Amino acid sequence: MKPAPFEYHAPDTVADVVALLAEHGDEIKPLAGGQSLVPMLALRLTRFEHLVDLNRVAELDGLRRDNGSLTVGATTRQATIERSELAQAVPLLARAAPLIGHFQIRNRGTVGGSLAHADPAAELPAVALALDAHMEIATNAGRHTVPAADFFVGTWTTSLEPDELLTAVQFPVWDGRCGFVVDEVARRAGDFALTGVTAGLQLDANGAIQRAAIALFGMASTPVRAPAAETALIGSHPDPAAIREAADLAVRDLEPPDDVHASSTYRRSVGRHLVERSLTRALDEAHHA
Repeated sequence: MKPAPFEYHAPDTVADVVALLAEHGDEIKPLAGGQSLVPMLALRLTRFEHLVDLNRVAELDGLRRDNGSLTVGATTRQATIERSELAQAVPLLARAAPLIGHFQIRNRGTVGGSLAHADPAAELPAVALALDAHMEIATNAGRHTVPAADFFVGTWTTSLEPDELLTAVQFPVWDGRCGFVVDEVARRAGDFALTGVTAGLQLDANGAIQRAAIALFGMASTPVRAPAAETALIGSHPDPAAIREAADLAVRDLEPPDDVHASSTYRRSVGRHLVERSLTRALDEAHHA
């Protein structure tokens, strides 16, 4: 099939993009890598009167590290994250990138596109949530940031208004003795995860956990944090039993989707196992850092 007719725009500044968004409202959609949008348009699952191509806006591409964070431009390719030495400053981000689809998808797919698409089974939204990333948003009225916890509001739905553009994402950089793991289960490599986990642990000088971040994906309509499990770990020198308890807490209140791909019971059971395995590996990495 072919997409419904639309008017194509290719501005080269953020100011021009947000002006178009403000002018056309719900009738316009930003186009970056197109790995999700173009198939949906081709199948007529969605349609817009206007598309605004972001690929000529140089400001939206690239990585920079400053003030304890790594800022990633919205149109930065997922493959760039996979190959970039600078991206290694945020290990969860670097380790999630190779799990996104297939290499052909990562060559075109963008970081901002994945976050704005907000698929609950995608890796990057869970990474952003686990690390308390902040989204940089531009409008005609100016710029502001939105924490990841407030950005993802439902399946394929974010807090972005029609006249707002995601321009970059600020990922905090953890220092010291840290361990990070991204783990998931999918039917085949490159498929969307049936369930998955991003986990980070930071140890203090005495080897106790001083920071814990756990987020699960494929378990709800958005990525979800596991605050009870994080709280249980902080200040502890966990043994295997404590890690098992934290894994139980991580999925205790979740009601994962029940669909043709996997049952709710399966997702909860596998998700719990992935949390336990991820925490064990992250703790071991932190001890050897």
